[in-house]
Amino acid sequence: MATEETAGGARKATKSKLFEFLVHGVRPGMPSGARMPHQGAPMGPPGPPYGGSPAVRPGLPSPVMEPSRKRPAPSQQVQQQQQQQQQQQQQQQQAVQNRARKKPVGFPGASEMPARQMDMRDPQSDPTLGSNAKRRKMADKILPQRIRELVPESQAYMDLLAFERKLDQTIMRKRVDIQEALKRPMKQQKRKLRLYISNTFNPARPDADDSDGSIASWELRVEGKLLDDPGKQKKKFSSFFKSLVIELDKELYGPDNHLVEWHRTPTTQETDGFQVKRPGDVSVRCTLLLMLDYQPPQFKLDLRLARLLGIHTQTRSCIIQALWQYVKTNKLQDSHDKEYINCDKYFQQIFDCPRLKFSEIPQRLTNLLLPPDPIVINHVISVDPNDQKKTACYDIDVEVEDPLKSQMSSFLLSTANQQEIASLDNKIHETIESINQLKIQRDFMLSFSRDPKGYIQDWLKSQSRDLKLMTDVVGNPEEERRAAFYHEPWSQEAVSRYFYCKIQQRRQELEQALAVRNT
Repeated sequence: MATEETAGGARKATKSKLFEFLVHGVRPGMPSGARMPHQGAPMGPPGPPYGGSPAVRPGLPSPVMEPSRKRPAPSQQVQQQQQQQQQQQQQQQQAVQNRARKKPVGFPGASEMPARQMDMRDPQSDPTLGSNAKRRKMADKILPQRIRELVPESQAYMDLLAFERKLDQTIMRKRVDIQEALKRPMKQQKRKLRLYISNTFNPARPDADDSDGSIASWELRVEGKLLDDPGKQKKKFSSFFKSLVIELDKELYGPDNHLVEWHRTPTTQETDGFQVKRPGDVSVRCTLLLMLDYQPPQFKLDLRLARLLGIHTQTRSCIIQALWQYVKTNKLQDSHDKEYINCDKYFQQIFDCPRLKFSEIPQRLTNLLLPPDPIVINHVISVDPNDQKKTACYDIDVEVEDPLKSQMSSFLLSTANQQEIASLDNKIHETIESINQLKIQRDFMLSFSRDPKGYIQDWLKSQSRDLKLMTDVVGNPEEERRAAFYHEPWSQEAVSRYFYCKIQQRRQELEQALAVRNT
């Protein structure tokens, strides 16, 4: 758990420092305690996209553009209309990309104008932002080179960003190592389980109102705990056992009421102890049979196999491994066919065959493996008042899984600080976007202050190109509005081709109309 808190705290601290550095002291010369504004006031010339009425080209009517400058109308067929629509969409997308890619340095495009407010909605509250939030990468948090040149102090932010990247890589590598470690079986640890057996005696009371008080009875308690348990979550006493049987004196309680049994089931509720209450006013001898719940299951070996391997109770995998070690030590593997084993006299007595495959041993072991022996405890339930405070204690060796395994699993499943880290990450992205917007505003104002006339002319040309691409206009309207444009050598041929296309189009329409009348 300490590893989990350290990793989560380190990531949280790094995100906080990144955000605080971006928010405080980004601009040089700012007074202490001042904060960088997230959104500056709209700046730029009047007109779209900064505000005001839309700009109109000189010499053109304001409502709509001339139809002769539009591309020819598409055919009335549905398939051609769909193709035209797709082409228009592709051209508009290409126009937006060209604007973002080819605009002059310092010129704000339509998607980067200061008047466009940055979207500050929370992705968790607005599901429409989920896909955009998922596409955010580490590169989106890097400050551009020009901003770093303007603000030398931003190098500290870049150093924090590099440290965060190394920290994330280290945490990810450790998570992979933990996942691989959990796939491998971990060695069980042997611990001491202390068992407490005590009893109380309730003598009969003649003046008792209820029937329970008028009859003498005793109560047996079986409890226990794990010694030196470092885990935060204490294991229940019953979780160590598969079954518990208390056998009372058959002569006192009869053949049908002398056994008290508890067996584990899939729906068993774990408990810290067991209580047995029976009527009686004499001391009773009882036998407790405790069957440990081995994980993984263990088995008691057949007497001959136990003597051969020197193992009394063990898991199936350990027994097979011991058999293979015996085969290699005594060179029982067939030299010509490695799959077979030549049994010696001990193997022949156990498996009752002179030769067998090693792959057959797990199946043959089924008849040689028995349930493990229960823990047997003999106890006397005393009704003597002088023995009421005596408690019998027994220490039992049990196997428990390494507590490190549970800590590793909780580390992988932990989501502590994840929500706060994600929130800080979103704030960092938003602050970087705000810094980029402020950089665009600064470049605009600097370019405008150096050469206002040239900047406005270049900006109008850029906007004219964008408008021509977005409205799907063919040609150059500025040249077409002058008379010299129509005295070029190609104009006569263009007029002839235009009239020829119109005549052919009208001819096809007449032929179609005549064909419809004849039918």
